[in-house]
Amino acid sequence: MKTQAAVLWEPGQDWQIEELELDAPKYGEVKIELAASGMCHSDEHVRDGSVPVGMYPYIGGHEGAGVVTDVGPGVTTVEVGDHVALGFIPACGRCPSCATGKSSICDLGAHLLAGVQLSDGTARHHVNGKDAGLMCLLGTFAPVTVVNEASCVKLTKDIPLDKAALVGCGVTTGWGSAVYAANVSAGETVVVLGMGGVGCGAVQGATLAGARHVVLVDPSQFKRNQAKVFGATHAVATIDEALELLQEITWGQLADKVLITVDVADGALIAPAMSLVAKGGVCVQVSVGDLAQTDVSLSLFDLTAMRKTLTGAWFGNANIRFDIPHLLRLYMEGHLKLDEMITTEYTLDQVNDGYAAMRRAENVRGLIRY
Repeated sequence: MKTQAAVLWEPGQDWQIEELELDAPKYGEVKIELAASGMCHSDEHVRDGSVPVGMYPYIGGHEGAGVVTDVGPGVTTVEVGDHVALGFIPACGRCPSCATGKSSICDLGAHLLAGVQLSDGTARHHVNGKDAGLMCLLGTFAPVTVVNEASCVKLTKDIPLDKAALVGCGVTTGWGSAVYAANVSAGETVVVLGMGGVGCGAVQGATLAGARHVVLVDPSQFKRNQAKVFGATHAVATIDEALELLQEITWGQLADKVLITVDVADGALIAPAMSLVAKGGVCVQVSVGDLAQTDVSLSLFDLTAMRKTLTGAWFGNANIRFDIPHLLRLYMEGHLKLDEMITTEYTLDQVNDGYAAMRRAENVRGLIRY
């Protein structure tokens, strides 16, 4: 079949809307008609070249949900007509990571940026006669896509698919970073650095985990105002302001947990973030940045003498098969705010407008609706 897709031809260019020729699904694969795609900052990392990918042209998008319209041979977990959300990292359920409860680092994640299908290493998507790669094996910047069933999470049909699109990456990454990676407990003080889709999930995760204080740090006044909608108790523009505030509200003890969810990870941010962490506290590095960056500023004496912990989290240490339905059920029961996250909706041909707005800090989350 033929449809359209937002395609990147080389790093540094804008997304281009091109005709997409889509093959039928092969062994273990599923064709999905998408309802919507979230607009995550990770696609911007690919566009600007800070995250290199395996092939061009490259179809963006890795947050999506829709309806199964065709299945290839060997598919056992979904069937035609099922509603599914797509997890940005597949979960095979059999590798050592999956078998020990760490499916966010499933071995299939090694293929995330290669762009080709897991089943045989070939492409189902073709643009201008060329094989096209897929962001995170999904390519949700197209109204129809073919993915491996390992990326599909079956949903009950009462869940709005446009909201389900949000939990395949950003929301769950932020939520899990607070609830799982940081293990936020009732009564704790939590700082969240950065208020995009991931930061919004982190604020809500910390709030629902029972944090006493949730302090959002973001230079954007719009983002600081939005943080209060999602449960932040305080919002400041800088880390220096956060340090002064923490001294006051915690009687000098500082933050039990600090979550780094800024738009672009930077090693120079680690030391300032760790300065907000209380003795025995935890800092979770969540953001993605330039894959080539290796320099980090950090006081090793402070790390050792204050018994602080600096840890990383991928997809918030969550599990697509449990946490995506879990968070959507929380949404359906009024405990998780997803409608409020969608600042602006776009059509596919407005994808560059959406990312321009993201760079200007005008959106908590943009959404492409099909």
